[in-house]
Amino acid sequence: MSFRSLSRCRRVATIPTSAAKSAPSSSSLSRTCFARNYATPVSVNGFRQLKPTIFGQPLPPSHAHIISPKETTPGIPQKEYDRRRRELVQSLPDNCIVVCVAGQVKYMSGQIFYKFRQSSDFWYLTGFDEPDAAVIIEKKPSTPRGYRMTIFSSGTDSAKEKWDGARTSPEDVVRHFGADEAEPISAFPSVLKSLASIASNVYLDIPTSYKRARAFSPRSLLKCLSPSGGLSRGEYDTLVDSLSSSKRKPLAPEIGRLRSIKSKVEQTIMRQAADISARAHNKTMRFTDPGVSEHTVAAHFEYLCAREGSQRPAYVPVVASGPNALIIHYTSNNQLIADGEMVLLDAGCEYNGYASDITRTYPANGSFTPEQATLYNALLNVQKHLITLCTESSGMSILQIHRESCTMMRKELERIGFNFPLGAGTLDTLYPHLVGHPVGIDLHESNLTERDASLKAGMVVTIEPGVYVPPSPEFPKAFHNIGIRIEDEVLVGRDHPIILSASAPKEIADIEGSCQGLLGLTPF
Repeated sequence: MSFRSLSRCRRVATIPTSAAKSAPSSSSLSRTCFARNYATPVSVNGFRQLKPTIFGQPLPPSHAHIISPKETTPGIPQKEYDRRRRELVQSLPDNCIVVCVAGQVKYMSGQIFYKFRQSSDFWYLTGFDEPDAAVIIEKKPSTPRGYRMTIFSSGTDSAKEKWDGARTSPEDVVRHFGADEAEPISAFPSVLKSLASIASNVYLDIPTSYKRARAFSPRSLLKCLSPSGGLSRGEYDTLVDSLSSSKRKPLAPEIGRLRSIKSKVEQTIMRQAADISARAHNKTMRFTDPGVSEHTVAAHFEYLCAREGSQRPAYVPVVASGPNALIIHYTSNNQLIADGEMVLLDAGCEYNGYASDITRTYPANGSFTPEQATLYNALLNVQKHLITLCTESSGMSILQIHRESCTMMRKELERIGFNFPLGAGTLDTLYPHLVGHPVGIDLHESNLTERDASLKAGMVVTIEPGVYVPPSPEFPKAFHNIGIRIEDEVLVGRDHPIILSASAPKEIADIEGSCQGLLGLTPF
Protein backbone atom coordinates (compact mmCIF):
# COMPACT_ATOMS: atom_id res chain seq x y z
CA MET A 1 0.00 0.00 0.00
CA SER A 2 1.39 3.41 -0.91
CA PHE A 3 1.92 6.18 1.63
CA ARG A 4 -0.91 8.14 0.06
CA SER A 5 -3.48 5.37 0.19
CA LEU A 6 -2.43 4.51 3.72
CA SER A 7 -2.96 8.10 4.82
CA ARG A 8 -6.42 8.28 3.30
CA CYS A 9 -7.82 5.19 4.97
CA ARG A 10 -7.99 3.55 8.34
CA ARG A 11 -7.33 -0.13 7.85
CA VAL A 12 -9.68 -2.34 9.83
CA ALA A 13 -8.87 -6.02 10.35
CA THR A 14 -11.59 -8.52 9.59
CA ILE A 15 -11.29 -9.79 13.20
CA PRO A 16 -13.74 -7.58 15.12
CA THR A 17 -12.11 -7.11 18.54
CA SER A 18 -8.36 -7.34 18.06
CA ALA A 19 -5.48 -7.10 15.67
CA ALA A 20 -3.42 -10.29 15.74
CA LYS A 21 0.03 -11.11 14.45
CA SER A 22 -1.61 -13.80 12.38
CA ALA A 23 -4.09 -11.28 10.99
CA PRO A 24 -4.68 -11.13 7.23
CA SER A 25 -2.32 -9.17 5.03
CA SER A 26 -3.14 -5.62 4.03
CA SER A 27 -4.67 -6.85 0.80
CA SER A 28 -7.34 -8.71 2.76
CA LEU A 29 -8.05 -5.87 5.17
CA SER A 30 -11.09 -3.76 4.60
CA ARG A 31 -10.48 -0.03 4.29
CA THR A 32 -12.75 2.44 6.01
CA CYS A 33 -12.21 6.10 5.18
CA PHE A 34 -12.55 8.56 8.03
CA ALA A 35 -12.18 12.26 8.75
CA ARG A 36 -8.37 12.31 8.99
CA ASN A 37 -7.87 11.95 5.23
CA TYR A 38 -5.51 14.79 4.54
CA ALA A 39 -2.13 13.27 5.46
CA THR A 40 0.29 14.04 2.67
CA PRO A 41 3.70 12.56 1.87
CA VAL A 42 6.31 15.32 2.01
CA SER A 43 10.02 15.00 1.20
CA VAL A 44 12.42 17.23 3.16
CA ASN A 45 16.21 16.91 2.87
CA GLY A 46 15.74 13.52 1.27
CA PHE A 47 13.49 12.20 4.05
CA ARG A 48 9.93 11.12 3.27
CA GLN A 49 7.34 12.12 5.87
CA LEU A 50 3.58 12.04 6.38
CA LYS A 51 2.04 15.35 7.43
CA PRO A 52 0.11 15.18 9.65
CA THR A 53 1.30 11.82 10.91
CA ILE A 54 -1.16 8.93 11.15
CA PHE A 55 0.66 7.49 14.18
CA GLY A 56 0.64 8.40 17.86
CA GLN A 57 4.44 8.76 18.00
CA PRO A 58 7.41 8.95 15.61
CA LEU A 59 7.62 5.80 13.48
CA PRO A 60 9.69 5.08 10.34
CA PRO A 61 6.98 5.88 7.75
CA SER A 62 6.33 9.32 9.24
CA HIS A 63 9.64 10.36 10.83
CA ALA A 64 12.43 8.83 8.75
CA HIS A 65 14.73 11.69 9.76
CA ILE A 66 14.90 10.49 13.38
CA ILE A 67 14.05 6.77 13.31
CA SER A 68 15.29 4.03 11.01
CA PRO A 69 13.13 1.25 9.51
CA LYS A 70 14.17 -1.43 12.02
CA GLU A 71 13.74 0.77 15.11
CA THR A 72 10.69 0.93 17.38
CA THR A 73 11.77 4.17 19.04
CA PRO A 74 14.64 6.43 17.92
CA GLY A 75 17.91 4.56 18.45
CA ILE A 76 16.30 1.39 19.83
CA PRO A 77 15.53 -1.51 17.45
CA GLN A 78 12.60 -3.86 17.90
CA LYS A 79 14.99 -6.71 18.77
CA GLU A 80 16.15 -4.74 21.84
CA TYR A 81 12.61 -4.51 23.18
CA ASP A 82 12.13 -8.20 22.41
CA ARG A 83 15.32 -9.02 24.34
CA ARG A 84 14.03 -7.13 27.38
CA ARG A 85 10.74 -9.01 27.39
CA ARG A 86 12.47 -12.36 26.86
CA GLU A 87 14.86 -11.78 29.77
CA LEU A 88 12.01 -10.68 32.00
CA VAL A 89 9.79 -13.72 31.42
CA GLN A 90 12.76 -16.09 31.62
CA SER A 91 13.37 -14.87 35.17
CA LEU A 92 9.76 -15.48 36.22
CA PRO A 93 7.88 -18.71 37.04
CA ASP A 94 5.97 -20.65 34.41
CA ASN A 95 2.36 -19.79 33.65
CA CYS A 96 2.70 -16.25 35.00
CA ILE A 97 1.57 -13.00 33.46
CA VAL A 98 3.10 -9.51 33.54
CA VAL A 99 0.76 -6.53 33.69
CA CYS A 100 1.98 -2.97 33.13
CA VAL A 101 -0.02 0.19 32.53
CA ALA A 102 0.92 3.38 30.69
CA GLY A 103 1.29 6.78 32.25
CA GLN A 104 -1.54 9.30 32.30
CA VAL A 105 -1.65 12.87 31.06
CA LYS A 106 -0.97 15.31 33.92
CA TYR A 107 -2.75 18.62 34.14
CA MET A 108 -1.40 21.96 35.31
CA SER A 109 -4.90 23.33 35.91
CA GLY A 110 -8.28 22.61 34.40
CA GLN A 111 -7.70 21.31 30.90
CA ILE A 112 -4.19 22.76 30.58
CA PHE A 113 -1.98 19.69 30.28
CA TYR A 114 1.72 19.06 30.68
CA LYS A 115 3.69 17.42 27.90
CA PHE A 116 3.11 13.69 28.23
CA ARG A 117 5.89 11.44 29.49
CA GLN A 118 5.39 7.69 29.39
CA SER A 119 5.63 5.48 32.47
CA SER A 120 9.24 4.31 32.58
CA ASP A 121 8.65 0.56 33.01
CA PHE A 122 5.89 0.50 30.39
CA TRP A 123 8.16 2.29 27.92
CA TYR A 124 11.07 -0.03 28.75
CA LEU A 125 8.98 -3.08 27.86
CA THR A 126 7.07 -1.77 24.84
CA GLY A 127 8.39 1.54 23.46
CA PHE A 128 4.73 2.54 23.10
CA ASP A 129 4.42 6.24 23.89
CA GLU A 130 0.70 6.90 24.30
CA PRO A 131 -1.43 7.32 27.44
CA ASP A 132 -4.52 5.21 28.15
CA ALA A 133 -2.72 1.98 27.35
CA ALA A 134 -1.65 -1.25 29.01
CA VAL A 135 0.26 -4.42 28.20
CA ILE A 136 -0.14 -8.03 29.29
CA ILE A 137 2.76 -10.41 28.68
CA GLU A 138 2.06 -14.10 29.14
CA LYS A 139 4.95 -16.46 29.70
CA LYS A 140 4.73 -19.11 26.96
CA PRO A 141 7.92 -21.25 26.86
CA SER A 142 6.59 -23.31 23.94
CA THR A 143 6.32 -20.30 21.61
CA PRO A 144 9.24 -19.03 19.49
CA ARG A 145 9.69 -15.90 21.62
CA GLY A 146 8.83 -17.53 24.93
CA TYR A 147 5.98 -15.11 25.57
CA ARG A 148 2.80 -13.65 24.12
CA MET A 149 2.19 -9.91 24.27
CA THR A 150 -1.10 -8.03 24.04
CA ILE A 151 -1.11 -4.23 23.95
CA PHE A 152 -4.29 -2.37 24.84
CA SER A 153 -4.70 1.19 23.56
CA SER A 154 -7.32 3.80 22.77
CA GLY A 155 -6.95 3.30 19.01
CA THR A 156 -8.05 5.76 16.36
CA ASP A 157 -10.76 8.35 16.96
CA SER A 158 -11.24 10.90 14.19
CA ALA A 159 -13.05 13.40 16.41
CA LYS A 160 -10.32 13.44 19.06
CA GLU A 161 -7.56 13.38 16.47
CA LYS A 162 -8.80 16.66 15.02
CA TRP A 163 -7.89 18.28 18.34
CA ASP A 164 -5.04 16.18 19.75
CA GLY A 165 -3.48 14.47 16.76
CA ALA A 166 -3.34 10.85 15.73
CA ARG A 167 -3.29 7.72 17.84
CA THR A 168 -1.75 4.50 16.54
CA SER A 169 -4.19 2.02 15.02
CA PRO A 170 -4.39 -1.57 16.32
CA GLU A 171 -2.87 -2.85 13.07
CA ASP A 172 0.11 -0.54 13.43
CA VAL A 173 0.53 -1.52 17.09
CA VAL A 174 1.05 -5.10 15.89
CA ARG A 175 3.21 -4.06 12.96
CA HIS A 176 5.57 -1.63 14.69
CA PHE A 177 5.65 -2.73 18.35
CA GLY A 178 5.87 -6.50 18.07
CA ALA A 179 2.54 -7.20 19.76
CA ASP A 180 0.88 -10.53 19.12
CA GLU A 181 -2.48 -8.84 19.58
CA ALA A 182 -3.76 -5.28 19.87
CA GLU A 183 -6.98 -4.73 21.80
CA PRO A 184 -9.00 -1.63 22.75
CA ILE A 185 -8.32 -0.38 26.25
CA SER A 186 -11.97 -1.05 27.10
CA ALA A 187 -11.26 -4.79 26.75
CA PHE A 188 -8.41 -4.68 29.28
CA PRO A 189 -10.39 -5.54 32.45
CA SER A 190 -12.10 -8.57 30.96
CA VAL A 191 -8.90 -9.94 29.40
CA LEU A 192 -7.02 -9.37 32.65
CA LYS A 193 -9.75 -11.13 34.61
CA SER A 194 -9.63 -14.14 32.29
CA LEU A 195 -5.85 -14.47 32.33
CA ALA A 196 -5.41 -13.73 36.04
CA SER A 197 -7.85 -16.49 36.97
CA ILE A 198 -5.60 -19.17 35.45
CA ALA A 199 -2.14 -17.61 35.98
CA SER A 200 0.26 -18.95 38.61
CA ASN A 201 1.38 -15.41 39.45
CA VAL A 202 0.42 -11.92 38.35
CA TYR A 203 3.32 -9.44 38.30
CA LEU A 204 2.14 -5.85 38.40
CA ASP A 205 2.59 -2.50 40.10
CA ILE A 206 0.35 0.43 40.83
CA PRO A 207 1.76 3.62 39.28
CA THR A 208 3.49 6.13 41.55
CA SER A 209 0.82 8.80 41.10
CA TYR A 210 -1.80 6.45 42.54
CA LYS A 211 0.46 5.46 45.44
CA ARG A 212 0.90 9.09 46.41
CA ALA A 213 -2.73 10.01 45.93
CA ARG A 214 -4.27 7.40 48.23
CA ALA A 215 -3.54 4.41 50.39
CA PHE A 216 -3.12 1.20 48.41
CA SER A 217 -6.12 -1.07 48.08
CA PRO A 218 -7.21 -3.66 45.56
CA ARG A 219 -9.97 -1.34 44.40
CA SER A 220 -7.61 1.59 43.83
CA LEU A 221 -5.40 -0.85 41.95
CA LEU A 222 -8.32 -1.91 39.78
CA LYS A 223 -9.25 1.71 39.05
CA CYS A 224 -5.70 2.28 37.89
CA LEU A 225 -5.57 -0.88 35.81
CA SER A 226 -8.95 -0.38 34.12
CA PRO A 227 -9.23 3.34 33.45
CA SER A 228 -12.07 2.84 31.00
CA GLY A 229 -14.19 0.78 33.39
CA GLY A 230 -16.76 -1.36 31.63
CA LEU A 231 -17.25 -4.06 34.29
CA SER A 232 -20.44 -5.06 36.02
CA ARG A 233 -20.41 -5.06 39.82
CA GLY A 234 -20.08 -8.84 39.93
CA GLU A 235 -17.22 -8.83 37.42
CA TYR A 236 -15.59 -6.00 39.37
CA ASP A 237 -15.66 -7.94 42.64
CA THR A 238 -14.37 -11.12 40.99
CA LEU A 239 -11.44 -9.28 39.45
CA VAL A 240 -10.65 -7.52 42.73
CA ASP A 241 -10.58 -10.87 44.51
CA SER A 242 -8.26 -12.40 41.90
CA LEU A 243 -5.84 -9.47 42.05
CA SER A 244 -5.73 -9.34 45.83
CA SER A 245 -4.86 -13.00 46.23
CA SER A 246 -1.43 -14.33 47.15
CA LYS A 247 -0.56 -14.75 43.47
CA ARG A 248 0.03 -11.01 43.03
CA LYS A 249 3.76 -10.13 42.93
CA PRO A 250 5.57 -6.80 42.56
CA LEU A 251 6.83 -6.12 39.04
CA ALA A 252 9.16 -3.15 39.64
CA PRO A 253 12.01 -5.14 41.29
CA GLU A 254 12.03 -7.60 38.38
CA ILE A 255 12.25 -4.87 35.75
CA GLY A 256 14.63 -2.90 37.96
CA ARG A 257 17.22 -5.66 37.81
CA LEU A 258 17.10 -5.55 34.02
CA ARG A 259 17.20 -1.75 33.85
CA SER A 260 20.22 -1.51 36.15
CA ILE A 261 22.53 -3.05 33.52
CA LYS A 262 22.57 -1.00 30.34
CA SER A 263 22.79 -2.80 27.00
CA LYS A 264 25.12 -1.57 24.25
CA VAL A 265 22.15 0.17 22.64
CA GLU A 266 21.32 1.95 25.90
CA GLN A 267 24.95 2.87 26.50
CA THR A 268 25.09 4.50 23.07
CA ILE A 269 21.97 6.59 23.71
CA MET A 270 23.19 7.61 27.17
CA ARG A 271 26.49 8.75 25.66
CA GLN A 272 24.55 10.78 23.11
CA ALA A 273 22.42 12.34 25.85
CA ALA A 274 25.54 13.14 27.88
CA ASP A 275 27.27 14.63 24.83
CA ILE A 276 24.32 16.94 24.14
CA SER A 277 24.30 18.11 27.75
CA ALA A 278 28.10 18.43 27.90
CA ARG A 279 28.14 20.64 24.81
CA ALA A 280 25.40 22.76 26.35
CA HIS A 281 27.50 23.13 29.53
CA ASN A 282 30.44 24.22 27.40
CA LYS A 283 28.49 26.84 25.49
CA THR A 284 26.60 28.04 28.58
CA MET A 285 29.92 28.77 30.27
CA ARG A 286 30.76 30.99 27.30
CA PHE A 287 27.31 32.60 27.42
CA THR A 288 27.35 33.50 31.13
CA ASP A 289 28.37 37.00 32.14
CA PRO A 290 28.05 39.03 35.33
CA GLY A 291 24.70 40.82 35.38
CA VAL A 292 22.85 38.02 33.58
CA SER A 293 19.90 36.43 35.40
CA GLU A 294 20.11 32.82 36.55
CA HIS A 295 16.89 32.05 34.67
CA THR A 296 18.45 33.33 31.44
CA VAL A 297 21.32 30.89 31.89
CA ALA A 298 18.83 28.06 32.53
CA ALA A 299 16.85 28.97 29.42
CA HIS A 300 20.01 29.09 27.32
CA PHE A 301 21.04 25.62 28.46
CA GLU A 302 17.61 24.14 27.74
CA TYR A 303 17.51 25.83 24.33
CA LEU A 304 20.87 24.35 23.36
CA CYS A 305 19.74 20.84 24.32
CA ALA A 306 16.40 21.15 22.53
CA ARG A 307 18.14 22.37 19.39
CA GLU A 308 20.15 19.12 19.31
CA GLY A 309 17.09 16.91 19.59
CA SER A 310 16.49 16.59 23.33
CA GLN A 311 12.83 15.87 24.03
CA ARG A 312 12.80 17.56 27.45
CA PRO A 313 15.02 18.52 30.39
CA ALA A 314 15.78 15.51 32.57
CA TYR A 315 14.99 17.64 35.63
CA VAL A 316 14.52 21.24 36.72
CA PRO A 317 17.97 22.83 36.30
CA VAL A 318 19.93 24.34 39.16
CA VAL A 319 21.58 27.65 38.28
CA ALA A 320 22.96 28.79 41.62
CA SER A 321 25.16 31.87 41.70
CA GLY A 322 27.36 32.74 44.66
CA PRO A 323 25.81 31.86 48.06
CA ASN A 324 22.76 30.33 46.33
CA ALA A 325 25.01 27.33 45.65
CA LEU A 326 24.81 26.47 49.36
CA ILE A 327 21.25 25.24 48.63
CA ILE A 328 21.63 21.75 47.17
CA HIS A 329 18.46 21.83 45.06
CA TYR A 330 18.25 25.55 44.34
CA THR A 331 15.79 25.81 41.44
CA SER A 332 14.33 29.29 41.90
CA ASN A 333 16.90 30.57 39.38
CA ASN A 334 15.62 34.13 39.74
CA GLN A 335 18.54 36.28 40.87
CA LEU A 336 21.24 38.20 39.03
CA ILE A 337 24.76 36.82 38.78
CA ALA A 338 27.36 39.10 40.34
CA ASP A 339 30.92 39.71 39.20
CA GLY A 340 33.36 37.53 41.14
CA GLU A 341 30.77 34.84 41.90
CA MET A 342 30.86 31.25 40.73
CA VAL A 343 27.86 29.60 39.08
CA LEU A 344 26.88 26.05 39.98
CA LEU A 345 25.03 24.64 36.96
CA ASP A 346 23.38 21.26 37.58
CA ALA A 347 21.50 20.47 34.37
CA GLY A 348 20.97 17.66 31.88
CA CYS A 349 18.64 16.68 29.08
CA GLU A 350 16.50 13.65 28.36
CA TYR A 351 17.25 12.20 24.94
CA ASN A 352 15.41 9.30 23.31
CA GLY A 353 14.13 8.12 26.67
CA TYR A 354 17.32 8.41 28.75
CA ALA A 355 18.39 11.05 31.25
CA SER A 356 21.73 12.80 31.57
CA ASP A 357 22.96 14.40 34.78
CA ILE A 358 25.96 16.74 34.85
CA THR A 359 27.09 19.48 37.24
CA ARG A 360 29.81 22.03 36.64
CA THR A 361 30.85 25.04 38.73
CA TYR A 362 32.57 27.92 36.96
CA PRO A 363 33.45 31.61 37.48
CA ALA A 364 30.91 34.06 36.08
CA ASN A 365 33.60 36.43 34.83
CA GLY A 366 35.73 33.66 33.35
CA SER A 367 38.55 33.57 35.92
CA PHE A 368 38.79 31.74 39.25
CA THR A 369 40.02 33.72 42.24
CA PRO A 370 42.90 32.03 44.11
CA GLU A 371 40.51 30.99 46.90
CA GLN A 372 37.95 29.61 44.50
CA ALA A 373 40.63 27.69 42.61
CA THR A 374 42.07 26.22 45.83
CA LEU A 375 38.73 24.87 47.03
CA TYR A 376 37.77 23.73 43.54
CA ASN A 377 40.97 21.74 43.03
CA ALA A 378 40.56 20.07 46.41
CA LEU A 379 37.11 18.83 45.39
CA LEU A 380 38.29 17.88 41.90
CA ASN A 381 41.02 15.67 43.39
CA VAL A 382 38.35 13.83 45.37
CA GLN A 383 36.01 13.44 42.40
CA LYS A 384 38.66 12.14 40.01
CA HIS A 385 39.82 9.53 42.53
CA LEU A 386 36.28 8.32 43.16
CA ILE A 387 35.65 7.77 39.47
CA THR A 388 38.54 5.28 39.35
CA LEU A 389 36.62 3.13 41.86
CA CYS A 390 33.63 2.71 39.53
CA THR A 391 34.57 -0.74 38.28
CA GLU A 392 33.17 -4.21 38.84
CA SER A 393 36.63 -5.47 39.82
CA SER A 394 36.80 -2.96 42.70
CA GLY A 395 33.86 -4.75 44.34
CA MET A 396 32.67 -1.44 45.73
CA SER A 397 29.11 -0.17 46.14
CA ILE A 398 27.77 3.38 45.99
CA LEU A 399 27.77 3.44 49.82
CA GLN A 400 31.39 2.31 50.00
CA ILE A 401 32.41 4.92 47.46
CA HIS A 402 30.56 7.50 49.53
CA ARG A 403 32.50 6.52 52.65
CA GLU A 404 35.72 6.84 50.66
CA SER A 405 34.60 10.27 49.47
CA CYS A 406 34.12 11.42 53.10
CA THR A 407 37.58 10.16 54.10
CA MET A 408 39.30 11.81 51.17
CA MET A 409 37.25 15.01 51.43
CA ARG A 410 38.33 15.46 55.02
CA LYS A 411 41.99 15.05 54.08
CA GLU A 412 41.77 17.47 51.15
CA LEU A 413 39.97 20.12 53.20
CA GLU A 414 42.40 19.78 56.08
CA ARG A 415 45.23 20.27 53.60
CA ILE A 416 43.86 23.71 52.62
CA GLY A 417 43.13 24.94 56.15
CA PHE A 418 39.89 23.35 57.41
CA ASN A 419 39.77 21.84 60.90
CA PHE A 420 37.36 19.22 62.16
CA PRO A 421 37.53 19.27 65.97
CA LEU A 422 33.91 18.15 66.30
CA GLY A 423 34.34 15.03 64.19
CA ALA A 424 32.14 13.88 61.33
CA GLY A 425 29.28 16.26 62.12
CA THR A 426 31.21 19.23 60.78
CA LEU A 427 31.99 17.44 57.51
CA ASP A 428 28.29 16.64 57.17
CA THR A 429 27.62 20.38 57.22
CA LEU A 430 30.01 20.89 54.31
CA TYR A 431 29.07 17.73 52.40
CA PRO A 432 25.49 16.69 53.29
CA HIS A 433 24.48 14.43 50.38
CA LEU A 434 25.30 11.00 48.99
CA VAL A 435 28.13 10.80 46.47
CA GLY A 436 25.98 9.56 43.60
CA HIS A 437 23.14 7.44 42.27
CA PRO A 438 22.26 5.17 39.34
CA VAL A 439 20.84 6.94 36.31
CA GLY A 440 19.04 5.71 33.19
CA ILE A 441 15.47 6.07 31.98
CA ASP A 442 14.79 7.76 35.31
CA LEU A 443 17.16 10.38 36.64
CA HIS A 444 17.35 8.62 40.01
CA GLU A 445 17.10 4.87 39.66
CA SER A 446 18.31 4.37 43.23
CA ASN A 447 15.04 2.75 44.27
CA LEU A 448 15.73 -0.03 41.77
CA THR A 449 19.24 -0.83 43.01
CA GLU A 450 20.46 -1.44 46.54
CA ARG A 451 23.00 1.20 47.52
CA ASP A 452 25.12 -1.36 49.31
CA ALA A 453 25.19 -3.73 46.30
CA SER A 454 28.47 -3.99 44.41
CA LEU A 455 28.67 -2.12 41.13
CA LYS A 456 28.42 -4.27 38.00
CA ALA A 457 29.76 -3.64 34.51
CA GLY A 458 27.10 -1.92 32.44
CA MET A 459 25.67 0.17 35.26
CA VAL A 460 25.65 3.95 34.87
CA VAL A 461 26.08 6.04 38.00
CA THR A 462 26.80 9.64 38.86
CA ILE A 463 29.80 10.68 40.92
CA GLU A 464 29.03 14.09 42.40
CA PRO A 465 30.86 15.12 45.57
CA GLY A 466 30.23 18.68 46.67
CA VAL A 467 31.42 21.17 49.25
CA TYR A 468 29.22 23.99 50.53
CA VAL A 469 30.85 26.42 52.96
CA PRO A 470 28.46 28.54 55.05
CA PRO A 471 29.64 31.86 56.58
CA SER A 472 30.44 30.25 59.92
CA PRO A 473 33.48 31.11 62.04
CA GLU A 474 34.42 27.42 62.31
CA PHE A 475 35.41 27.44 58.61
CA PRO A 476 38.15 29.47 56.89
CA LYS A 477 36.75 32.88 55.98
CA ALA A 478 38.36 32.82 52.54
CA PHE A 479 35.95 30.05 51.51
CA HIS A 480 32.74 31.42 53.01
CA ASN A 481 29.62 31.34 50.79
CA ILE A 482 31.29 29.16 48.16
CA GLY A 483 29.37 26.12 46.94
CA ILE A 484 30.94 23.71 44.45
CA ARG A 485 29.71 20.44 43.00
CA ILE A 486 31.37 18.45 40.23
CA GLU A 487 29.25 15.69 38.75
CA ASP A 488 29.94 13.20 35.96
CA GLU A 489 28.02 10.27 34.53
CA VAL A 490 30.15 7.14 34.69
CA LEU A 491 29.63 3.86 32.86
CA VAL A 492 30.92 1.10 35.11
CA GLY A 493 33.38 -1.20 33.36
CA ARG A 494 34.93 -4.51 34.33
CA ASP A 495 38.31 -2.94 35.09
CA HIS A 496 38.04 0.63 33.79
CA PRO A 497 35.29 3.24 34.07
CA ILE A 498 34.11 5.31 31.11
CA ILE A 499 33.12 8.93 31.76
CA LEU A 500 30.09 9.54 29.54
CA SER A 501 30.12 13.27 30.32
CA ALA A 502 33.82 13.74 29.52
CA SER A 503 33.06 16.47 26.96
CA ALA A 504 32.05 18.89 29.72
CA PRO A 505 35.22 20.68 30.94
CA LYS A 506 36.16 20.35 34.58
CA GLU A 507 39.88 21.18 34.77
CA ILE A 508 40.40 24.82 35.73
CA ALA A 509 42.33 25.65 32.56
CA ASP A 510 39.60 24.12 30.39
CA ILE A 511 36.79 25.87 32.26
CA GLU A 512 38.47 29.25 31.97
CA GLY A 513 39.14 28.54 28.31
CA SER A 514 35.45 27.80 27.72
CA CYS A 515 34.30 30.85 29.66
CA GLN A 516 36.71 33.20 27.87
CA GLY A 517 36.22 31.78 24.38
CA LEU A 518 39.79 30.56 24.11
CA LEU A 519 38.70 27.12 22.87
CA GLY A 520 36.93 28.45 19.81
CA LEU A 521 33.45 27.97 21.31
CA THR A 522 30.59 30.37 20.75
CA PRO A 523 27.60 30.82 23.08
CA PHE A 524 25.40 29.18 20.45
